[in-house]
Amino acid sequence: MSHPAYQFAQVSGPSVSWRLRRNCSVTPAQLLLVYLMLCALSLTIGVFFWFQGAPFVIGFTGLELLVVGWAFVVYARHATDGEWISLQGASLVVERETAGRRERAEFERQWVRVEPKAGEHSLIELSGRGRKIEVGRFVRPELRQVLAGEIRRALRAA
Repeated sequence: MSHPAYQFAQVSGPSVSWRLRRNCSVTPAQLLLVYLMLCALSLTIGVFFWFQGAPFVIGFTGLELLVVGWAFVVYARHATDGEWISLQGASLVVERETAGRRERAEFERQWVRVEPKAGEHSLIELSGRGRKIEVGRFVRPELRQVLAGEIRRALRAA
């Protein structure tokens, strides 16, 4: 449930969490369905031209479907990218997923530093006890300061 003091955070009892995701209009499952329909249509047309005496059309159809399939796979691998930040008790946990690879960093609440890096389009750096991780890739640059402020407020209030 969202909290009036936070724009991005979800508050559930004593824990505060942020779920930052890529804005994708098509899920990988929907993309697969579109691709299968494209394959059926393209192969139907290719087979039709083959029977009409133009055998090279089916080869180009296959090439087209391979290239489009490759582009769809690249898109689908990154469709579920995201960052999850949660403050539970004495620890701040950051999980990040990029192209199916997960990265996790855990910090002690009292040692966490929240520093928006220099530059207009820079990310937010969370650091503590020799570890650091950058977050905010899925937040518009002009709203990263707001996110950094929310994380700071939640760390102080916890």
